[in-house]
Amino acid sequence: MAEARTKARKESLFGERFGVFAECLLTGVWIALASLGVVTYPAAFAAGARHLRRRTAHEGGGWREFTADFRAAVRGGGWVVGLAGWATALAVWVDVQAARSGLPGGPFAGAVGLCALIALAVALLRAAAVWAPGASWRALLAAAVRRTLRDPAGSFLIVAGLAVVALSAGFVAPLAVPVLGAVAAAAVAVEERYRHR
Repeated sequence: MAEARTKARKESLFGERFGVFAECLLTGVWIALASLGVVTYPAAFAAGARHLRRRTAHEGGGWREFTADFRAAVRGGGWVVGLAGWATALAVWVDVQAARSGLPGGPFAGAVGLCALIALAVALLRAAAVWAPGASWRALLAAAVRRTLRDPAGSFLIVAGLAVVALSAGFVAPLAVPVLGAVAAAAVAVEERYRHR
């Protein structure tokens, strides 16, 4: 009897974990669809992270809730954050091009620019992981930058998630779409880990 209960618990745990994994992949597709607006990617990640937080807390939620969260994040300034992110990426691209042209100190400036861009991407993902309707993106980003610097191990985990997306896209481009959900899940897990420390 006890053996049957232990086996049922193991199967239940496996089913739950597989369910979370499948939900991450589905959320990645939703994030990709919501990011088609080009400047809406912060709002898409925020809605995806909130959906995954609901899922792991065993609360209801689906496409309707994701869409409502996405709209709230966009209206709350998520598109401004997305626009600023693209402007930053453009500035780093110009910096890297200047570094490649052979300017004195160019390689160092290019490396600093790339590291700053990666750190800002991590801070953005950390901010999106804790977003809630009505939250100020400015306050979320300021706190996320501090957490990014104070928790290098967690930040490295998010960088590793971004590397998985890049590698997936390099091998088979469509794989990058569902893996976006795994990056959102990694950011949620890192923030949860930081909160419990």
